[in-house]
Amino acid sequence: MIYILMGVSGSGKTTVGQLLAQRLQCGFHDADEFHSEANKAKMHAGVPLTDEDRWPWLAAMRAAIDAARAEGRTHVFTCSALRQVYRDRLTPPEGGVTFVFMKGDAGLIGQRLSARSGHFFNPALLHSQFETLEEPDGALVIDIRRPPEALVDAILAEAPARAGD
Repeated sequence: MIYILMGVSGSGKTTVGQLLAQRLQCGFHDADEFHSEANKAKMHAGVPLTDEDRWPWLAAMRAAIDAARAEGRTHVFTCSALRQVYRDRLTPPEGGVTFVFMKGDAGLIGQRLSARSGHFFNPALLHSQFETLEEPDGALVIDIRRPPEALVDAILAEAPARAGD
């Protein structure tokens, strides 16, 4: 099974994704690993990415998803995947991907971003991410106000039931 934890920056995707991968004893990749240096520089400068910036990034992630699926490995990925077209690019035609929407309000996420250090994402971009966000249909929706361990418990309780969707 492939899990993709999605949502705006600061929603806890990496923290929860790493915990989920540890619990599942599987691999983990953060979408940031697939960004070009040019994309990172744009975001650090507070410049939103264009779709042209995103296509190679999403293609690199999709290649990693396909590789994990081909080997029959459970794997956890994180990716903002804010629009349906991005989620479509990450999903193989035969499926096998469970999206987990890390949902929270701008106030809470803004607080988290202002407390975060050492990350290239400029908190000024949060507003543009919420404007871009198309809430997914069919994803497992997780309320990020709960502690990370509780979020992992919820994912593990709910995701297997959705695997056949």
